[in-house]
Amino acid sequence: MKTVTISPHSRSIRSLLARASQDNLILRAPDGREFILAEIDDFNREIELTCQNKALMKLLEARSKPRKRIPLAEARRQLGLTKAAAA
Repeated sequence: MKTVTISPHSRSIRSLLARASQDNLILRAPDGREFILAEIDDFNREIELTCQNKALMKLLEARSKPRKRIPLAEARRQLGLTKAAAA
C-alpha cells in the first residue's frame, strides 16, 4: 500500500476526508470503478460490523457457491449448433 499526502490546497479532497471521518464513503469514478475512503482507525471496526451483517454474509456465501455448469456439447445442442457451425 502506498501513502499519498494530501495538499492543504485540495478543497474537494479535504471535503471528502472530512465526510469520511464521519462515515466511510464509496467513491465512484466516472468509469464506474469504486473505491472505499475510510479512516484507518475505524476500518477494523467496519470489518467487524460487516461480518455481523447476517443478510450480507448469507448473500456472499450464496454467491461463492459453485454454479451448475453445462457442458459445451449440451450448450451447442440446446442452441441448435453443430460442431461444424461453431468452428
